[in-house]
Amino acid sequence: MPDFALRTQNQRADALARLADDHLQQDLRPDDRVALHSAARAVSRWTLVAGSLGLGLGLFVALRLRSSRKAVFDAFRARERPTGLVFADGRTGPDPLPRRIHPRSHPLLKPTALGDVATYILAGTGGLFLGAELGFLGGVSSGSSQIMGDPERRDRIERAFRKFRADVLRKEADALDGGGRSVFDQMF
Repeated sequence: MPDFALRTQNQRADALARLADDHLQQDLRPDDRVALHSAARAVSRWTLVAGSLGLGLGLFVALRLRSSRKAVFDAFRARERPTGLVFADGRTGPDPLPRRIHPRSHPLLKPTALGDVATYILAGTGGLFLGAELGFLGGVSSGSSQIMGDPERRDRIERAFRKFRADVLRKEADALDGGGRSVFDQMF
């Protein structure tokens, strides 16, 4: 059943790609197609560069976080622990809290390899996501300025896109009508 669903989706995607290509060839001039491809390359380039920078920044943040976590652990481990109690008048007494009541907590704070891997993965992924999203926004801005520079080109591209959407909706409506098949046959 999942194989059938994937095959159906691939066939639908191929049909939509052919329809879009037909509209690109018929409704647009060659310079309009070049402008669209140039805008798409700008979006791709911006996303790639910003995603790479975001990944590098995320890994740098992970490295800094790891080193500061290690420094905090070393500071906890190196601090002196109370062994006795000295009162204001000079008397001394035993440790007010025996070891069994306040156990050493520094083994729980010890950096581990698993924690380091998780830090690098999460910070790197977060940086990659943030950078790619910002790059995508910058690329869309750059690409749209290339297309919007010429008002006639913009109108032709918008008109071709509206025609494409209308054809897609017609094909979906025809598919929903089903050509006489029952709803049960369409579903299964």
